[in-house]
Amino acid sequence: MNFLHSRGDSLRLSSLVSVALGLMIVLGGVPAVFAQDATPEPAGIDETAPAPPSIGTDIPATYFGPPPSEVQKELVGPVELLRAGEIDMEAGTVTLPLYRGQMADGAPVWYVLTDTTDEANAEALGLNHSAKLAYAEVGRASRNASLGKDGSLTFENGTVDFSPEHTLVPGDAPNFFPPKTAKAGSVGDADYTPIIKIVNAGGHIYNAPVVAFDVDASQIDSCGGTPDYGLVADRVLEICFEGDTGMPDTAAAGPPTRDPTIAGGTVKLQMTPVFSFGRPAAYISTEASDEMVAALDKGTFTPALADVPVGGDDGAFSAIERLFPIANGPTGADNPQRQGLNSALSDKGPDGKPLPPLQLIGGVPTIALDYSPLWDLNLAVWTEDAISKGYRSRMIDEFQFLAMVDQGWITGKDGGPFGSTGIVVNCPIIARFL
Repeated sequence: MNFLHSRGDSLRLSSLVSVALGLMIVLGGVPAVFAQDATPEPAGIDETAPAPPSIGTDIPATYFGPPPSEVQKELVGPVELLRAGEIDMEAGTVTLPLYRGQMADGAPVWYVLTDTTDEANAEALGLNHSAKLAYAEVGRASRNASLGKDGSLTFENGTVDFSPEHTLVPGDAPNFFPPKTAKAGSVGDADYTPIIKIVNAGGHIYNAPVVAFDVDASQIDSCGGTPDYGLVADRVLEICFEGDTGMPDTAAAGPPTRDPTIAGGTVKLQMTPVFSFGRPAAYISTEASDEMVAALDKGTFTPALADVPVGGDDGAFSAIERLFPIANGPTGADNPQRQGLNSALSDKGPDGKPLPPLQLIGGVPTIALDYSPLWDLNLAVWTEDAISKGYRSRMIDEFQFLAMVDQGWITGKDGGPFGSTGIVVNCPIIARFL
């Protein structure tokens, strides 16, 4: 697979993104999220996609020039942030290189790379640079890995069990959140964390979420088909290896052909749309320190991430940014103000699949200096007074949101003080649309 590294490729991507977004707006799109089939529907991206600049003007969209981000990436997007992967904006997916490492006993470890403290290598590999990850080396929050002569990593400890069945049962109306039952489809042991330190190659820290463990390539190859979610992460849509044709062998019926000597490949993952400082963006949620949150995000329950210090966003030695999920935002699949966990647990798209919660997050690369893929979950609840006065609406900007908190219209759980819940979520940013 050819990944997007050259300027020419980036220009083509921007053009395709613009066309895709325009078509989605014109045609209405088919919102969906957390799809688990080989041909996913758009992941609610149409709810956050910016409208074309031609609306209300006397000239067609074809007369407009390229987005400013093609001249300077910090300006109005779209901007592909995790450049290691190939983004399908219409389907709401990202396809990343799939790396194979191993444990000391030789058990295979299949993972992706999304972020690093090594700024030069972030540029070279198309990863997100996050200086704040250096401060995640606390307790069990990070683990060690060693680089071998063959270029693979050997992990010191940490395993993941992908066999549990993902279960999510909403609460009773009108309070669908919290859910009655929430079981994650994958669980890390006490030592597992996606945050790794390569101890013999500069000591840099990487975000390396594991998507399959202790299985061979032939067991997880799902190119052109449906993954076995007893073996891979629930957010995986497809895994392909070098030599896959994506079509059955013409000589004999069976799975796609593959060169069994090739270890590397690609993994397609479902993205989730979010907002950051008024700009629509997308991330992938891969781990959470709380099982209910992991179940809501179809991520891996990772207790070790609870060792990441929270409550100190933007302070010295902070490893986190803040995530602001809203428990009781506006609901209704056709409501343009729809947002929050009640909505995500009750509202469905035309295909019957759950709609995304449209979370609000802190800074992302190119618009903030303090990006981290580790998010400190700050649960928000609209007060009954705010709801009765008609103040409840979709929040898309951190300053807008915090002003509502400051004025008392939004509180923490059960009317308590707003702030950290102590839950840490690993959500690497993929792209921003503006």
